[in-house]
Formats: sequence, structure tokens, C-alpha cells
Amino acid sequence: MMTLIRKAAIAAIALLLMPLTASADGNFVLFKYGNFDTWVTRQIHESAVIGGNKKTLYEIGPSRALTGNNPYTNLGGSPWGTSNVMAKVMGVVKTNNSVYRDHHGSGHCAKMMTHIETCRVLGMMNIKVLAAGSIFLGDMKEPITGTKDGPKALNFGIPFTHRPKALRYDYRVQVPGNANRIKQTGFSKPTTVAGKDCCITVLFLQKRHEDAHGNITAKRVGTLVVKYSKTTGKWIDGATYEIHYGNITHKPFYDASTMGLRSTDYARNSKGKSVLVRETGWADAGETPSHLVLQFSSSHGGAYVGTVGNTFWVDNVGLVY
Repeated sequence: MMTLIRKAAIAAIALLLMPLTASADGNFVLFKYGNFDTWVTRQIHESAVIGGNKKTLYEIGPSRALTGNNPYTNLGGSPWGTSNVMAKVMGVVKTNNSVYRDHHGSGHCAKMMTHIETCRVLGMMNIKVLAAGSIFLGDMKEPITGTKDGPKALNFGIPFTHRPKALRYDYRVQVPGNANRIKQTGFSKPTTVAGKDCCITVLFLQKRHEDAHGNITAKRVGTLVVKYSKTTGKWIDGATYEIHYGNITHKPFYDASTMGLRSTDYARNSKGKSVLVRETGWADAGETPSHLVLQFSSSHGGAYVGTVGNTFWVDNVGLVY
């Protein structure tokens, strides 16, 4: 199985990474579509029972305009998925749009927002759900058919066998700075969650293994987590963050809540089934990974938790070698 993973990784890397750019502190490799200058736009018509609105969903990929309520799959070899999604529950089509195309310099960037998504049915039902904006390496299987199926729809991570030194990107942050967050699932009144909300960047390098039953386990090879709790007011260009290899639990920067081993992310196995990726331990510092997980999000507390108004812009995302 590991041989198959490595072969897939070699093929994928050639498609997912752009040419090297030399600089004084290493070679910078931009992810494919990592400059966010081209986007796919999708025109979705929500069901009449919830208002029949026409919505535009943005996806990271080649310049293309799609119409019709059709499930989306990544186009143009794009490695990027987003939290923008079309759901179809009991025949009712509804969308969530929390990632947008925005301007940065002479081009475009990705803008992620935490907001309240509403669903009203003939004036009789008014469901409100907190949704964070997120972009990630991987893809989303549509349509979503229920709230419990949402996490399983994510295919989190891509095949990857390099050992980069750092992650680099341009960013801008706007946060209201509320003392606490809220949790709003749509099925009950909002509740208070202690602590300020942060925009967050998460990068994990994993060495995955799939057993004969299709279960996926992983050892953590590399780790990088950055939280942003203050408004920047302007763009920060070329921000560069070191990737830390091996067991980092003894490091002074280690935060178990965001950097610890995880068993909450889903990926598709070789049989096409969505399964949890269970991290079972820390790999040796010199280990070669099989997969790369990278996510940018406007809130950090998990599903339905955050602060409305948190906004995270990113652009020119790549790796330094």
C-alpha cells in the first residue's frame, strides 16, 4: 500500500506545484492556483420552499463559469477545496457561501468569513447556523445530505512526499476581538464558548498507512499551526513560518489543543470510502511523509463555533525548500 501511495504522490506533486522561484532564503514553490487569480463561479438556484434565491459559489481553480445545481468536483487539477458547498436534504437545495474571491494588488486573493447561515421555510421555520470560511488542500463531495454527513464529505489532504522548510503566504486579518465565542448549531439557542476567536493556519505532514480493511492511520511527520487574534489593518506579505519535524511535545511553543495528534479528519481510502484518519504517534524527525494537510480558516474552535465577523484573507501560498 505504501508503494501505491508513493507512486500517487510523485504523480500528484508534478501537477499540484508550480515552478521554483529562487530567493535568498531558499526556493519558494507556489501551490497550483495558490495565487488565487483564477476562480470557478457556480450559479446555484436554491429551492423555492426556502425562497428560491440564486447564489454564487466560488471555487479555487481555472477561470470558468458553471450554471445548474450540479455536484462540484475540483477542476483543472486544482488541489484546493473550500467550505462553500451545495446541500440537498430531502430534495431541498441549500448553499453555504463563506469563501469569496477578493482583490489584492493587481490580482485576486481568497477571503474567508465567519457568518450566520440561515434557512427559512415558508415563514414557519428559521434555522440559524454559525459557519466559518475555510480553504484546504483536498476536496469536498457534494451534495451534502445532512448535518452529520458534512465532516465525512471532506477529503482532507493530498499525496505529498517532500520535506519543505517552511510555509509562506501573504495575509490580512480582521477580528472583532469579542471576549468569548458562540456555538450555534441551528437546533438550539446560541451558547457561549469561553475565549477569543482566532483565524488559524494548520499544516500537518503525515505518513499514512491503509490496512486491508480500508482503515487509515498516520504518524505525524511535520507540524505548523499559526493563530491570529488581532486585526492587522493591512496586508502582511511574504509571512514565513517554519515547519517543525518529529515529536514537538517538549517544545516551548507546543499547544496540545491545536498541535496535538488528531482523529477527527476524514479522507477517502483506496476503495473510495470516507474514513477517519487516526494519528497514532509522532514519526521520527527524519521521516518522509506521504500526505500534506493544509487549511486556512476564519475561526479556530471547530464546527459551529466562532465569532461573526472574523475575516481572513490569504494569497500567494507556497512552500519554502
